[in-house]
Amino acid sequence: QVQLVESGGGLVQAGGSLRLSCAASERTFRSYVMGWFRQAPGKEREFVASITWNGGPIAYANSVKGRFTISRDNAKNTVYLQMNSLKPEDTAVYYCAARLSLGAKWDYWGQGTQVTVSS
Repeated sequence: QVQLVESGGGLVQAGGSLRLSCAASERTFRSYVMGWFRQAPGKEREFVASITWNGGPIAYANSVKGRFTISRDNAKNTVYLQMNSLKPEDTAVYYCAARLSLGAKWDYWGQGTQVTVSS
């Protein structure tokens, strides 16, 4: 059972940056596909980015392409989401997720971290 713990959320002004981290509880983390999702108030949870076990292929939602970067450090069992040029519409609870392979269900989820972007 993989446990995921997110950190790094907070309040930032539009145009600013934040880096989210997601620490996994198991060494087997390095074999998982990792992803970030977000959910804004009154909206459904949406995909943000994902990365395979060896650092690629990487996928991004169109809304964050060119502004967000996903990366992972398997030695630290951690995946990151660098968020630049933040916009008020990026405000949401951000969740880290893991799945065993591409095409599998996202079986493991963190508790979420709040990101608020003020205009």
